[in-house]
Amino acid sequence: MNIIITGASQGIGYAIAESFAIAGYNLFLCSKTPANIKVAAEKLSLAYPNATIQYLAADLSQKEQCVNFINWCLEKGTPHILVNNAGFFLPGNIADEAAETLEQQMASNLYAAYHTTRAALPTMIENGQGHIFNICSIASLQAYPNGGSYSISKFALLGFSKNLRLELKDKGIKVTAVCPGATYTNSWKGSGVEESRIMEANDIAKMIFAAAHLSPQALVEDIIMRPQLGDL
Repeated sequence: MNIIITGASQGIGYAIAESFAIAGYNLFLCSKTPANIKVAAEKLSLAYPNATIQYLAADLSQKEQCVNFINWCLEKGTPHILVNNAGFFLPGNIADEAAETLEQQMASNLYAAYHTTRAALPTMIENGQGHIFNICSIASLQAYPNGGSYSISKFALLGFSKNLRLELKDKGIKVTAVCPGATYTNSWKGSGVEESRIMEANDIAKMIFAAAHLSPQALVEDIIMRPQLGDL
């Protein structure tokens, strides 16, 4: 089984990659920083020799790089699972956040998934099966202080997921929107928040792996996860 995971060098993306590597699947990984994705792929290859790990650095905020990455993947086989995880968080309020914040957040958090998915869809549709996971956020479901353009972009990603689900349900392709709350990754280091207060990246990975292994006639449309004590 061929698994494509974007934003796979660290955090939730790396945890998802590891969950599929443990099972011995073929992984095609990308991340924006060449050194980071190389280190991540080599670490996975060493730890899980039964898996095939291939990688390519790509800035998916750029449409042409989305297409190039997917074409590289398609040369190696038909994708069975696509995990759109690439993206990042810029805090701010709409009234006073830096100029171009919305454009940057939309490019990384929405357009990356949109163009990557569109490049992969013809082959997936022809194959008549597949599963697309879009890593949205609790910020896709409700506004919160200092969310600004990040929240806007994540609301849009959830809308993208809902439309994909409608369009693809009779083509054998599943679509799942994943909406995690606070999850401990590098962005939380130095924040003063205890690791025990928020979720582990592996928690998200376990849910995605489970949802990917249901019968063909079953689909988890939405995965909503929060820390046990609630949002921060």
